Amino acid sequence: MYCNYCGKVIQDDANLCAYCGTRVAGVVSRHRLVRPRNGRKIAGVCAGMAEYFDLDVSLIRIGWVIFGLCGLGVPAYLVAWVVIPEEPYYLAAPGVQPDSAPPPPS
Repeated sequence: MYCNYCGKVIQDDANLCAYCGTRVAGVVSRHRLVRPRNGRKIAGVCAGMAEYFDLDVSLIRIGWVIFGLCGLGVPAYLVAWVVIPEEPYYLAAPGVQPDSAPPPPS
């Protein structure tokens, strides 16, 4: 596969170009702003905003630190922690056991 921006050869399953850093795979962003259960450091506010706006989570965290140095970051983060809902649990379909062997014949 080739990068559409720099034209270099990249892996077929790559999401980002290793040379120029642009996103090459079609990634579906979230339609709702939620705090994910995986990949969060404190409350998931930064991770949720990064997924919603399709940005790198490090950029969002640096933005919150800069915002915090202005004096409004901590109260705003606490408000976001309360206001942004947490991602719902995803349950397996009833009767389906992941990675289970079939029952022995009777």
